[in-house]
Order: sequence, then C-alpha cells, then structure tokens
Amino acid sequence: MKINIVGAGPAGLYFALLAKKHNPMHEIQVHEQNPEGATYGWGVVFSDIGLSFLKEADAAFFEEFVAHHERCDYMEIVHQGTHVQVHGNHFSRTSRIDLLRVLRSACEREGIRIEYGRRVEDASALAASCDLLVAADGGNSAVRTQLAQHFRPSFVKRRNKFAWYGTNQRFHPVSLIFRETEHGVFIAHSYQYSPELSTFLVEVDPETWQRAGLDKASEDDSRRFCAEVFRPELGSHELLTNRSLWFEANIVSNERWSHGNIVLLGDALRTVHFSLGSGTRMAMQDAIALHNGVAAHPGDLPAALAAFEAKRRDASSSFQQSASRSLDWYENVANKMKLDPVAFAYDYMRRTGKVSHEDLRQRDPLFARACEPFQTAS
Repeated sequence: MKINIVGAGPAGLYFALLAKKHNPMHEIQVHEQNPEGATYGWGVVFSDIGLSFLKEADAAFFEEFVAHHERCDYMEIVHQGTHVQVHGNHFSRTSRIDLLRVLRSACEREGIRIEYGRRVEDASALAASCDLLVAADGGNSAVRTQLAQHFRPSFVKRRNKFAWYGTNQRFHPVSLIFRETEHGVFIAHSYQYSPELSTFLVEVDPETWQRAGLDKASEDDSRRFCAEVFRPELGSHELLTNRSLWFEANIVSNERWSHGNIVLLGDALRTVHFSLGSGTRMAMQDAIALHNGVAAHPGDLPAALAAFEAKRRDASSSFQQSASRSLDWYENVANKMKLDPVAFAYDYMRRTGKVSHEDLRQRDPLFARACEPFQTAS
C-alpha cells in the first residue's frame, strides 16, 4: 500500500511506524510543513493508563520511548498557599522535542521517508497519488480546511486565556497552582519533564487578563508579570518563552472522519483540552486503532476506515465531554476559591464526573478519608 501522511507529529509518525513494522512492503511518505527540529511547546504528559496502550501496541518501541521520561506517582493542588498531595496518580513526562526525536529515529530506521518544509497545497491531488492519505496535521489542519465540506468540522472557542512557558524550576509532581491577585485568579499547570526543565502553563479568565493589562503586554512583559504572580513557587527561577503568546482553547470535532481514501487523525480529527493531559495519548491511540483497522482489512480500505471509526468514536466523544466539564470547572474557579484547600482539591479531582469517591479511596486512602466530610456536598 502507498501511504501519504500529512504531519510529522505523534499521531502521524506513530501510525507510520506501526504500519511499516507490520508490513515492510508499505511505501510510506510523511509530509511536514515545518522545518526539521522546529518544535513548539515544552513537555507532554502520559498517565500509566495511556502508556499501557503503547506498550501493548509495540513493546520493543515502548522501551525506547520511555527511556528518558520523568516519572512520579502523585500530584499537588496548591490553594491558599497549601500544598495538597493526591497519590496514586502515575504520570510519565518527556519533552515534546524528545518524543518526536524518538519517533522520527524509529521511523527512519524502518525506511519511512519524512519530508520537512513541505506544505500540502492540494490535498485531493495528494490523495489521488496514493492508496491512503492520513491527515495528521494538527488542530489547524490544512487538509481538513481544504475539504471542510466533506468532514464538516465544528469549532468551539473557550473563554479563558493561556500562555505556554517553561522554567528551570523543577516541579516534580504534576502541580496545579491557584493564586488570587488584586486582578483576579491566575492558574498554573506545571510539571517537570526533563532533569532541568518544567512546563509552566498559565491560565487566566479574560476579565482578569484585561485588568492585569496583559491584553496590551508584549510577550516578554507577560512572561515577567506571570513570573511575579507565581514567585513563591518559582523562587529565583524565571519563566522561559517559546512563542509564548496568549491564546484561547479551540475545541475541534468533525461530523465525518474520512472522505474517500482520506482519514483524519489526532488533533486534526478532534482536540482534547490539555487540562486532561490526554491530547498526545489520544493521538497515539488513534494511530494504533487506524493501524489495527488497516492490518485487519488488507485491500479493503472502506472496511479499515470503518473499523477505525467504530473503535475510536465513542472514546473520542467521552474524552471531549470530560474535557468540556473540566473547562467549565476552570472557567468558574473564582466561585470556588473560598473553599478549604482539601475541599478545593476534592472538588478539583471530581470535576469531570468520571472519578468517584471510591476511585479516590482506591488511589489514595488517606486523601479520601480527609475528604469524607465533603463527600455529600460534591
């Protein structure tokens, strides 16, 4: 089979790797619009559940994939200056650039060609030149945009503002920091992903953002302002920038997942908000499901694409529903800031409706016991 893949992110590269290892006769070409090594963002997070899917799909590659990950088994919610730990939450973190490097090296060993600096201007023409075209070109997918009348995408822009930063301050647990200021509430999502660096994502509602003057601030002024807001946690360390511009979450979904021999994958198909830490996991699980569909139905692409959609649509919908509830919680967090730190952490852990008190008791009996007075109020 001749396969063209648009986008050299986790979804596209992992599908390419699985497909080529299963059938070395596949002719696979990856087209990436950015230059090689041009990676934006800092670290990515996997839960132990997310990693289990990768281990099952390709155990040999899994060992290479996790070799340099930072790991911890608890998280911290920082509220009113109190650090509340919740154990039994296993996280594995790595830099995005290292994740892509490992995937790229594995693909190149298998003879997969990756062409950088190539923007696909005519998706239909590229699809006509191959048996399967995989559009894995991100939330702003050019392929999906060109063929929007077929995929019928929908977009929901959420209200809060975000800026991605890094820092040399090492946040060993996944840490969520809530800070009340004279302007309003600021939130930091932070975690260590290498021996030297942590991701530090700042979130703020639009009214607080404007009152703080961040709507008029430069990238560097915003960086300095946010560093001072979180100075108690950052200590002497500053925030680092990498195209750290303010943006709003744009939630993407598609009525149709495929058109002819073209299929959407990863963020091109559906975005899952980073407050759940599941976007990369979902992209790589998509890759596994698409590979399994193609492998199970050789020579029958419609059946392969139908199998892929049947496997992933319910999970996709469930994750997006959870992400929406998580976003609702963050967007209304100002109403919760008077809660006791433990009650606040309990409310946070149960924000999506997917985690029960019994789930928390299984993960962290001491935390669950401390939260029993708040159980009926949740």
